[in-house]
Amino acid sequence: MEKSAKIVILTGAGISAESGLGTFRDEGGLWAQHRIEDVATPEGFARNPDLVHGFYNARRVQAAKAQPNPAHRALARLQAEHTGEVVIITQNVDALHEAGGAAQVLHMHGTLAGALCAVCGHRWPAPLEMQTGQPCPACAAPAGRPDVVWFGEMPYFMEEIYAHLAEADLFAAIGTSGEVYPAAAFVDEAHLAGAHTVELNLEPSAAASRFGERRFGPASETVPAWVAELLGRP
Repeated sequence: MEKSAKIVILTGAGISAESGLGTFRDEGGLWAQHRIEDVATPEGFARNPDLVHGFYNARRVQAAKAQPNPAHRALARLQAEHTGEVVIITQNVDALHEAGGAAQVLHMHGTLAGALCAVCGHRWPAPLEMQTGQPCPACAAPAGRPDVVWFGEMPYFMEEIYAHLAEADLFAAIGTSGEVYPAAAFVDEAHLAGAHTVELNLEPSAAASRFGERRFGPASETVPAWVAELLGRP
């Protein structure tokens, strides 16, 4: 890996699973208790805002207790020690990358720490527990919602993300299912730009065959080992 190579990394729920934050597919977790249509769509929020707020309040409490694991810290190390640019894009709404030392993380699906006015679009820090009818500090509308991207909504930072993918020398997807678009197509964008592509996952994703390199196992093991290889030192 050249010292000036640009590295673009996409992370998904799998990187935070070892910190105790469940994925969509975990049995017994928060997601297993609810239908996605009820808690992660604008229509679900319109139907039952109390249910949606309760769900995200529980996730917010859970995320506040979680600690970054070796995979998060390894990516922060890569950012700090690689002489080229390292861009971290995450589908996760937790703050574990930042807690692990990473900087300028692009949260394409928003964050649990944010609140959004459904009327005027103003954003502000979310309290640990949001209530239905939470007033907007800017326009006073009782329309506060979690600042997370729900199914059917456009992810954040897409123009910036595609620009980074077009410049990537190396693209890595870590802990992603390879099923949710547009993120599932990032590997193709990076490949078209001439980047080497690698998947690091517990097991092969739906998009595994589209990567040039694949590494499987717990993120807390595979990611630090991969970073050490890139940096050329343990």
